[in-house]
Amino acid sequence: MSAAPDLTAPALVAQLRERIGALEGAPARTPLPTYDAFAPLIQLRAGGTYVVDAASVALALVAGASAGGEWVGVLGWPDLGAEAAHDLGADLSRVVLVPDPGGLWLEAAAALIDVVRLVVLRPAGPVDPKSVAVLDARLRKRSAALVVWGEWPRCEARLSLERVSWTGPGRGSGRLAQRRAEIAVRRGGAPPARGGWVVSGGVVS
Repeated sequence: MSAAPDLTAPALVAQLRERIGALEGAPARTPLPTYDAFAPLIQLRAGGTYVVDAASVALALVAGASAGGEWVGVLGWPDLGAEAAHDLGADLSRVVLVPDPGGLWLEAAAALIDVVRLVVLRPAGPVDPKSVAVLDARLRKRSAALVVWGEWPRCEARLSLERVSWTGPGRGSGRLAQRRAEIAVRRGGAPPARGGWVVSGGVVS
């Protein structure tokens, strides 16, 4: 996993482009690869924005795209769990991490969108409509997708983690083995689509 140091705005943009500039001009594919457990519920459409409410959901989307051969940029997530992402199947050699862009988050996000197919963004605070419009236009132009862990005014769908339970302990003792959860995908006012999955160990049948 690559990490970008603190830089001025022009230098940050230049470094991000240099790191994976060899991907410039690569043909876009639609939809993006997704995590196996989510595939029956949602495909990430190029040009779309998706909101998630849990780190494990964001990491699963990182894993699906990177394992499928795409480059992924992760922005504003300094404590990203690299080991957890790897356990979910992520190819960390295809993940570019910008842990703390500070006030340059919009420039950094735009630079990542230029050179990767999927950007995962954890906003540090409220996002203004102008910034959203800038990124929406950039996503459509570059055939990339955006996953936001946090609040975002407009999105294709919202992915929520629900009904979480753990397996492993018996009679009040023992080690936790797996976390079983249900993922709910909401699009507008339509009823949510739901499916089960195991955060570690595979897909719930």
